Amino acid sequence: MPLWKKVRPSSAAGKLEIQNVSSVLAELGSAVEQRGERSDPGVARVYLGAVSEDRPPPKWLERELLRQENRRHSVTMGDQVKLRSRLLYSDDPTRSLSKLKIEQRVSLESLTKLKLAFEEFEMGGLRSLDVFNFGLIVKKCLGLHNINNAQIQELFMKIDYSGQGRIEWDEFCTYMQLEYTEKEESVWRGKQVAFSLPATVRALSHGEPVLRVHSTPDGTIITVREDGAVYYWSPELNLKRSKSVFHERPVSRKPKWATDFITMPQYNKLIMGTGDREIQLYELSSLEPYCQISSLETVPLRLDYCYTGPDECSILYGDSQGCVNIILITSVGETLRMWKKLPKIENVPNIGIDNAVLSQNVTYIRWKVHQDWVTKVKYFPNICAIVSTSNHEASSLVIGCVLPSTNIEQQMREMCREGKAKRALSNNNGSSQPRAPCDQTVFPIYKGVMTFDLSKQHNLLVTGGMDRVLRLWNPYVPGKPTGVLKGHSAPIFYLFISSEENRIFSVSMDNTAKIWDIHDQSCLITAHPKASLIRGDMSACLYSPSSKALYIAADSLALLSLRTRPQPQGHLIVSHMEPVLCCGYSHEFRQVVSCTEGSVVKVWDFDTGSQVFEFGGAHGQSAITCMTFDPKGRRLVTGGRDGFLKIWNFNNGQCLKILKKGEYILIHISQYKGGVRSITVFFFVFSLSYAT
Repeated sequence: MPLWKKVRPSSAAGKLEIQNVSSVLAELGSAVEQRGERSDPGVARVYLGAVSEDRPPPKWLERELLRQENRRHSVTMGDQVKLRSRLLYSDDPTRSLSKLKIEQRVSLESLTKLKLAFEEFEMGGLRSLDVFNFGLIVKKCLGLHNINNAQIQELFMKIDYSGQGRIEWDEFCTYMQLEYTEKEESVWRGKQVAFSLPATVRALSHGEPVLRVHSTPDGTIITVREDGAVYYWSPELNLKRSKSVFHERPVSRKPKWATDFITMPQYNKLIMGTGDREIQLYELSSLEPYCQISSLETVPLRLDYCYTGPDECSILYGDSQGCVNIILITSVGETLRMWKKLPKIENVPNIGIDNAVLSQNVTYIRWKVHQDWVTKVKYFPNICAIVSTSNHEASSLVIGCVLPSTNIEQQMREMCREGKAKRALSNNNGSSQPRAPCDQTVFPIYKGVMTFDLSKQHNLLVTGGMDRVLRLWNPYVPGKPTGVLKGHSAPIFYLFISSEENRIFSVSMDNTAKIWDIHDQSCLITAHPKASLIRGDMSACLYSPSSKALYIAADSLALLSLRTRPQPQGHLIVSHMEPVLCCGYSHEFRQVVSCTEGSVVKVWDFDTGSQVFEFGGAHGQSAITCMTFDPKGRRLVTGGRDGFLKIWNFNNGQCLKILKKGEYILIHISQYKGGVRSITVFFFVFSLSYAT
């Protein structure tokens, strides 16, 4: 390997290097060969064809790009443009041309024609183009004949920041590349999120682990332990009250233990499953026993509740036999009052499941869904379906209906295909039966599923389990996930989709919390247990959208809240997230430029009031204290608390020059009240072209 080479030419990183390519034509070799010209041999020409729109990128290229970009955890369909632009001198200019309100897509062939047109003018003695020739080749090569001269003039002036009246191909590529880069950074800044570390921790008394963390509509946090101890907490984890709900048993009998719980907020009830094959109901306010359903087929491991209509509800639970049990209740208030009057067992009014289903208000359905115990079950009213999971790979996740399908022709067709005799459904006999294939969608997933969440707004299903991988699915396409997110080093315990914030919250068994962006499929932040100070084995977790915080139950109860900025009150409209220190108006482009204390510069359209462009980190972490424009109005001069003056092309965020004290002439010193302050005057010619 040559000494001046950092990587071997045969490696993936070496194939991506384009620093030795003499020109863009070497990369666009296929287009150059069509013109009959000779191009330099190189691997870049070969790999450009491999990343065309018709053929997918090679695997080595995907792996190398993922290795070089630490923020990315997956390669999605949107990366095709990025893979192609990596092999070009500049990024895809299509996004930058969108400000000209061009709706049609600019293809790679059109950009090749544009490059060749620049070269034809260069061979004719014109190394740069004026606005007339620039507009001519843009319309001809890109096929954008509907662009008017004003739009061409505006784009030309933004590229020609020095006001020379001519631009070169390198200037055009630099402008497009920097503008796209700054827009990408602006989007990334808007997605930044952070946890308040370390977490707020509340010690728990020694005892059984917490089964679940649940929040009520008023923000109260409820936790229940296996021994039946119920705790009410404020959103800040201040203990309100606690009580043990189980009746004390004699020493000779085994103590009762809880399996899961859920609330019925419409009826002010708390539902709890027990190891004695019971579903008990308690008053949510006083925790006094109300009634119970006993003699279930199996132990209810996972509970869920849904209010399905006026005075109608459904109670669901998954058991150790892989069955999903559904109890549909109508006239709920009347039915519960009738059950409360029944004879008591251990101080709780009791009714057996066999007697409960005799009522016309109760329907009991038991579906045989999984071949292993149910790890989670949840009813989604927006899709009118039940989603259940297990660790059995063949039936890891199943989306199924509550009631059997009424399409008799479809059922008969499936029964004939499978060679099965027709059997009538009995809702009240309690026997388990499989759903018809037309009534469910099965997702086979490696090592099964421990947790999941579904968002109808994004049409997204996310799953996690023992293999430490998050998989994103289309709920109607079980064949292959749409995305795979890797980053956890322990089995994934909890998932939540925040549709409003376009984020996915995931927590693994090692107490590591991550936040993912849905659109980019990238990890925004990771909270490690060493930073959050969460210790012990995790037993329950909950994300509360109202308080924007994660509640994690391990050896203690921890509150991991997000850092949020104060929202404006009333009708106030905020343009920046930080205080605005200065702003100015550019007559040349009819734009307003504002600078903030967070070193962010934003460009606004004066006529429409919409934001045109934004770039940050202008002076690092220092605030921008002053700004002005050059005489032609095409360049921006900013001054910061870091003591530097910087000259910018504010239309794409390119820093043209940095003016430092000591390199220029100090004119004079003026006396002010409170001390002596120096005023430094810098002399420079605005018509010169400054390089970064």
